[in-house]
Amino acid sequence: MADHSKETLKRIITTLAVKNEEVQNFVFVLKQTLKNVEANSERALADLEAEYSSLYAILDEMKEDMITKIKQERASKTYELQNQLTVCTKALESSEELLEFANQTLDTANSDGISEAAKQIKDSVTMAPAFRLSLKAKASDNMSHLMVDFSQEQKILRSLKFLPVPSIPEIDASECLVADNCVTIVWKMPEDDGKIDHYVLEYRKTNYEGPPRLKEDHPWMVKEGIKEQEFTLSGLKFDTKFINFRVKACNKAVAGEFSEPITLETSAFNFNLDAATAHQNLKVEDQSVEWDASGGKVQEIKVRGKENRSRTASPANSPARSIIHSPKRMPSGRSSRDRFTAESYTVLGDTLIDGGQHYWEVTFERDSKAFIVGVAYRTLGKFDQLGKTNASWCLHLNNWLQVSFTAKHNNKAKVLDISVPERIGVYCNYSEGHLSFYNAKTKQLIHSFRTKFTQPILPAFMVWCGSFIVQTGLQVPSAVKSLQKRNSGTSSSTASLT
Repeated sequence: MADHSKETLKRIITTLAVKNEEVQNFVFVLKQTLKNVEANSERALADLEAEYSSLYAILDEMKEDMITKIKQERASKTYELQNQLTVCTKALESSEELLEFANQTLDTANSDGISEAAKQIKDSVTMAPAFRLSLKAKASDNMSHLMVDFSQEQKILRSLKFLPVPSIPEIDASECLVADNCVTIVWKMPEDDGKIDHYVLEYRKTNYEGPPRLKEDHPWMVKEGIKEQEFTLSGLKFDTKFINFRVKACNKAVAGEFSEPITLETSAFNFNLDAATAHQNLKVEDQSVEWDASGGKVQEIKVRGKENRSRTASPANSPARSIIHSPKRMPSGRSSRDRFTAESYTVLGDTLIDGGQHYWEVTFERDSKAFIVGVAYRTLGKFDQLGKTNASWCLHLNNWLQVSFTAKHNNKAKVLDISVPERIGVYCNYSEGHLSFYNAKTKQLIHSFRTKFTQPILPAFMVWCGSFIVQTGLQVPSAVKSLQKRNSGTSSSTASLT
């Protein structure tokens, strides 16, 4: 009985301790909230004072400008009228003197001298300033165009209030565009809001088509300070099937809620380089490959050391048996023992192409003694060189002894009379049997193969005394689509290789 009471008391103590901790935490939160209220209130008051000071400054500046304009107008009119008044006064004095002289002549002149006096007075009158004056004032006394009426402005000033929370933007999915590894997002506000300062756009990659999930492998990426109601993200790598987008409006004080997110499809061809197929002299790191003259020797030492350490290992536990292939990448059908060898310095991609349209690019070192880019069947022999059998199609750049740039298939070659680009784009339409190579920068067509693929193919590369980097996650460029459509009936066939 005592033990039971003891256990009950312990539970009560534990409950009280937990509750006390909760209350203590809440007290801390309340105290912190009080501090925040004080700090935020002071900040709001300071901001209000600053805004009104700014408003007063603008009004004072405008008042000074208007006073200056009125004074300038008064000075200008005063100057014109004063000058005109001075001229008129002098003309009047001259006219009065002439009038007095005429009256005196009339009273005193005899009949013989009056004709000569009249002629003299007539000439003086003709030249008198009073008869050359304009009797219209050069400036009016009207100043009504400088009067003001601030009744509307007063209404606006009386309507001043605290900033409201911005409304939620609405993304217009019909106006959004996905093309050439760029995404343009367009949105609108449900009502006009002149207080919006900028927008914030967030996007997140995903492989799920539906609404954004709470947990994703990729974080939200942020673009801030957007002034217009649209934004274009360019140079994206589409290494997931979809991207989620959402946007919110911000005024000076606060941000509104995020819009309802939308999900746009961003499918593109993605693959990695299959290091298990690479020649021992090729050093494969992510999407880059470098030819290494000592690679074979180093690899041989590593393999021997591994064999010595694992001679007693059970075959069931060997690495080859424990490999689990991704469902999105098909195995290349090769293991480390039958990687490319001899003079076939080749490496393949790890993702099979068995349909659809695909595009990828490769940038190679211009000083490479030899470089090849193309596609091949997965059954390509480990001694086979690209372009030498009917299992591969490629472009071959040779900088050794004699420089040449050729298209190759089944040991036939066609010399390409075109400058070698820094970056080559590869377009493959498996279903139509089209394989085209482009200058990736200018989208100029280099060469096209037309064939009928009889089995799935893989991206294929070869380099000797050089290096290259592969870029995947690319959509088929619009320019390439257009050129393919235009040249669909005139593409070079494999039969044209000589």
